[in-house]
Amino acid sequence: MDIALMSMALSQGQVQQQASLAVMNKVMDQAQGNAAFINKMMGEANVQALQHAAQPHLGGNVDVKG
Repeated sequence: MDIALMSMALSQGQVQQQASLAVMNKVMDQAQGNAAFINKMMGEANVQALQHAAQPHLGGNVDVKG
C-alpha cells in the first residue's frame, strides 16, 4: 500500500472523528439546556399550567346544553 494513500486515509479518519465529537458536544450542550429549562418549568409552574401548555385546546369551552 502506498504511504501517501495511508496518510490520506488516516487524516480523513481523524477529521471524521473530530466532526463527530463536535456534533456530540453540541447535542450534549443542547440536552443540558433542555433539562435545565424543564427543571425550571417544573419548579416554578404548577401542574395545571403545565397541562394547559401541553394541551392548550382542552378546557377552554364548556357545553352547558343538556
